[in-house]
Amino acid sequence: MINKRLLIKNLLAHNDENSFYDKKRQIDIGEKEGKAKFLKHVCALSNTNPKNNSYIVIGVEDDDNSIRGVDFFDDSKIQNLINAYLVNPPIVQYENIPFPHLPDNKVVGLVTIRAINGLTSLKKNIWKYYGGSVFFRDGSISMPKVYDVEIKDVNSKIVAAIENNSQNNIQHTLDGVFDFLSKRKDYHPEYKVFKEYFVLCWAGQKKMHHGEAFYSRVDIELINEQVRLFFSTLDEVTIHYDEDSFKIVEYVSLGINNDFKYYPLEETLISFGNNATYQIEAKLLFEAPQFDKKVLHHIYNANNAILEKLKNGQSLTNREVKDLKNLPATYLICYLNLFHEAVDKLNEAKPYLKKYNTDAYESLKDSLRILRKVKYS
Repeated sequence: MINKRLLIKNLLAHNDENSFYDKKRQIDIGEKEGKAKFLKHVCALSNTNPKNNSYIVIGVEDDDNSIRGVDFFDDSKIQNLINAYLVNPPIVQYENIPFPHLPDNKVVGLVTIRAINGLTSLKKNIWKYYGGSVFFRDGSISMPKVYDVEIKDVNSKIVAAIENNSQNNIQHTLDGVFDFLSKRKDYHPEYKVFKEYFVLCWAGQKKMHHGEAFYSRVDIELINEQVRLFFSTLDEVTIHYDEDSFKIVEYVSLGINNDFKYYPLEETLISFGNNATYQIEAKLLFEAPQFDKKVLHHIYNANNAILEKLKNGQSLTNREVKDLKNLPATYLICYLNLFHEAVDKLNEAKPYLKKYNTDAYESLKDSLRILRKVKYS
């Protein structure tokens, strides 16, 4: 089993970006340009490496390889995005890899790409790239090319050597458990061994509600691979497990006029097999709450007025400062209640909330995450 943290170190140490590996400071698949560029790189790496895995490492400075990290990214629907835009889509996996020196809310993103069937191309237009475009890696650059020659397998031996040197061992596993228990000691860390092989660690602030345990500030890691499976500072989560599986149900708080309720968002089931394998299945549970349209029209217009003030550098009233904290969640509710332009307003507010209010910006990121889950389900 590959230790993904060690794999990232070996990729960074091996060489600069090349035809089987790319690195990015960050990506943004919420914006059309960022989504298009990500799809271009996936397409190019898949076509250039038909016989081996290729990788994108996210959260690394380009000039000196320093590991800065990015926000935890829930990848459960990223394959749906790949399937929607690419012909002969590769298998794509996005994993969140914690590093000890990074803050709790930062990880390194690792995208693994495996070609499966023929030439990969864009299925339809996106940003400035046309449907039917084919991309390949030319050194460290993803370039559009005409496919007229057979692709030579030049990277399989190199990639295999890097992956072999990144295999996990008992020392890595024990160190990982001790690191987790020490780092999360304020949040009641626990661990469990599944099938005498897999070690899962988790932590969170526990509270009881109607006889059921709920957790916030939840952190869950599969230690064998050094992969963070779940991280949230906002949501409420229930955790259930037996000898064969570990189940997480995530809830989100939504409401208007200080009347908020928790709604189930997604269930994630991790099943462990007897042959040192595991599977992760995610099932969307979310049903959008419906509210009175007249009330939502008032809230939507009030949000727009606040956003215009932020854009123009005007001061907010005390009431508007209070409403600002709920602006992302209420824009989300408006969109889920068929105010279609609310999602554009949500994206438009992003740079202003980042500058003006930390809590509102974190709420915005959570709202965009919910939208992403709903959109690609």
